[in-house]
Amino acid sequence: MYGSAPESVRRISNYELFTGGSMKALRGQVGGSHYATLKIQPVEYATANRLGYCEGLCLKYITRHRAKNGAEDIRKAIHCLELLLELEYHKKAQRK
Repeated sequence: MYGSAPESVRRISNYELFTGGSMKALRGQVGGSHYATLKIQPVEYATANRLGYCEGLCLKYITRHRAKNGAEDIRKAIHCLELLLELEYHKKAQRK
């Protein structure tokens, strides 16, 4: 019942699903193929859920770490989360 769709079924992006359009940029990738096999690309998820810059970067690094830069990508994701903490919550803590 659950599982991979047959190869004859064309993968559609969330953009295409919700707008009826097709984003040509999601069909290819510059500099590698680490996103090509994903069911949803990080940029699709981040955009659909209105994530900010730091959240989107973190998602990107976590998604690709096994296929690209390993531990370095995890460190980058942690750095993005540290930036997010400082940018979003340090200001709020100072106002109290």
